[in-house]
Amino acid sequence: MAIKAPASQFVCAECGYTTPKWLGKCPGCGNFNTLQEELVKTADAGKKAARPALSDMGGFSKALPLSKVGYEKFKRVSSGIGEFDTVLGGGIVRGSLVLLGGDPGIGKSTLLTQVSAHLAGGHKVLYVSAEESCSQVKMRCERLGIDSDNLLLLNETCLEDVEASLADAEFVVIDSIQAVYTEALSSASGSVGQVRECAARLMRIAKSRGITFFLIGHVTKEGALAGPKVLEHIMDTVLYFEGQQEENFKLLRAVKNRFGSVQEVGVFEMTETGIRSVSDYSDLFLSESRGVAAGSAVTPSESGNRCMNVEIQTLISKTAYGLPRRMTLGIDYNKLVVLIAVLEKRCGIPFYTSDVYINAMGGIKLNEPSVDLAVCAALASAASDIPIDKYTAVFGEVGLTGEVRSVTYAEKRVNECVKTGFKTVVLPAKNMKTCEKFKDRIQLVPVNYVNQMVKALNLRAPFNPQA
Repeated sequence: MAIKAPASQFVCAECGYTTPKWLGKCPGCGNFNTLQEELVKTADAGKKAARPALSDMGGFSKALPLSKVGYEKFKRVSSGIGEFDTVLGGGIVRGSLVLLGGDPGIGKSTLLTQVSAHLAGGHKVLYVSAEESCSQVKMRCERLGIDSDNLLLLNETCLEDVEASLADAEFVVIDSIQAVYTEALSSASGSVGQVRECAARLMRIAKSRGITFFLIGHVTKEGALAGPKVLEHIMDTVLYFEGQQEENFKLLRAVKNRFGSVQEVGVFEMTETGIRSVSDYSDLFLSESRGVAAGSAVTPSESGNRCMNVEIQTLISKTAYGLPRRMTLGIDYNKLVVLIAVLEKRCGIPFYTSDVYINAMGGIKLNEPSVDLAVCAALASAASDIPIDKYTAVFGEVGLTGEVRSVTYAEKRVNECVKTGFKTVVLPAKNMKTCEKFKDRIQLVPVNYVNQMVKALNLRAPFNPQA
């Protein structure tokens, strides 16, 4: 009698939609090439884990009126790293789930090892290494100068064995979530079902027992966290560790935080003895040659509860191809294309025969609309071959008609320019009312349209790529 092969199904990595056969497009979310094959759950009915009660997760067995629902204030614990606490919103919340993603070798394990060492000074910490042996983790700890009896190391991939080893641990690090599996599913570790089920189980443990979990997650080649999108939905906090491996400075960004502000950014420096916080980042995203070469503009970018001056650099050259190239680093590609069209139409600056390259200094990503006017200023400076004064900053949102719209936190942006020694700020005219109190300390240049900005900065001579 032939042995029947285990049944399989295809699960969407984005929305969790299941189908018995492979499809190019997911019927659930409409994305292409997101269906992944995995084996169907084969556990016997008697072995299935009982459905957890809501009371075990910190909820209620029955519905209660809002007036009778009590709660405890979030208790925060310092991680020992100032920038890490800032990104988390003031410290680690007990009983929370924190997901840390980033490229391989960027320093995720090093960062959480240092955090674990600090927490081990007064708490029981369990470091679960699913990809490295305990001796490898020990070598990293010796390099960082870490040694503590409260820091327990465990080399295990089975979630049930990890749960049995929790004992009185208060903080747990899982390195990584894609390498852990549960025996309740027959699929391989890292599959959509395994990642989803393991994360959900850790969430139930965290809420019922008050244990804080730090999960390290791999990222895809596109830079997104590997695994189903529901993984991020389960987490209380999702952090991204960004930067180039060859660069010393790294950025930690919060994209989800139930206990603090999102889009918070922390700055770190990678040293021989580990990762340290960078509190003075005023010149980190500025070049020494600004104001000398054309194609550079500085903008005060707001990230969470802080504001940082970031330099945007642009290079324009005659194209050697039939279709001009547009390449961006740190700036959205579609935004660059739109702003180039606005400058061509509203300011008469030609780009149709030129390649355009743009870069945000320091590897930071600028996604907020307030950088539009600074991008236009850098493009106009490169096109006219006229540099912008090094003590001039620009911010504002640009519309398709060329108007300069007001932005949020204008007062905070101008104040940052004042503190860092800038002398002039070009800003939307609609933000002048809230920023007039700074006019005695810095020159404010209000503009309503992008061509007024070009005129105010004396960027008049159009670039001729044929010259």
